Amino acid sequence: MDRSEIAAAVQEFEAAQARGEYFPRAWFDRLTLDDAYRILLARIVRRRGEGARRIGWKIGLTAQVIQQQFGLHEPVFGCLLAEGLVRSGHVFRRDALIEPGFENELCIVLDRDLPANATRADVAAAVGRVHPAFEIIETRGDLSGQLALAVTDNGQQKAFVLGAAVSQDALPELSGVRVRVRINGAEVATASGDAVLGHPYNSVVWLASKLAQFGERVSAGDYIMSGSFTRQFPLGRGDRIEAMFDGIGEVAASVV
Repeated sequence: MDRSEIAAAVQEFEAAQARGEYFPRAWFDRLTLDDAYRILLARIVRRRGEGARRIGWKIGLTAQVIQQQFGLHEPVFGCLLAEGLVRSGHVFRRDALIEPGFENELCIVLDRDLPANATRADVAAAVGRVHPAFEIIETRGDLSGQLALAVTDNGQQKAFVLGAAVSQDALPELSGVRVRVRINGAEVATASGDAVLGHPYNSVVWLASKLAQFGERVSAGDYIMSGSFTRQFPLGRGDRIEAMFDGIGEVAASVV
């Protein structure tokens, strides 16, 4: 798609969303993933207001088994917006969410820019702090059947919940960090950081390279959700969710 086609598509997608249609049927099976990224980035630029300001990136489909499920050889990315940032303990209203769920992740915040050819060592040197985090997602369409449309819809992103940060010099080895996930006090999953492409920093390496293909970059101050340690879980009214990351800390949220 050329620039004029991208601009026309953005108008159509924005009009469809205003009608409550997040995966416009007229666009089923029409987009490559690269064009979907271009539409997403153009949609974010088009939006106005402080809350719509992009403050970072999210990385999804980091587990190899999920990539195989979608026939992919790499993850996907989306954008984090200022309006989506909330702190641990936040209470969400179920009525304001569309088929919500959550993933347990680390949120990496950088102190310096990264080049497109960044290595894992470059990422480690650029990290300022790391937060235990949840990503709150919404199932606004058929992600498994229409992945490109899910990308244009910002990869299910709704919000991200941050616990207290750990500075770079106090971090444990992230590939060995274990997480315990609880829903309403019951442990539902455990996993370690090597579930995220072998190491959470590998997600950032991939992101830096991928963004360069679209004229973007990973910059100082960016929040980066590295990808979930475990599978995604649904969220229901009355749920309280917690994730405890060994050596890093915990994050919690609830739904009423």
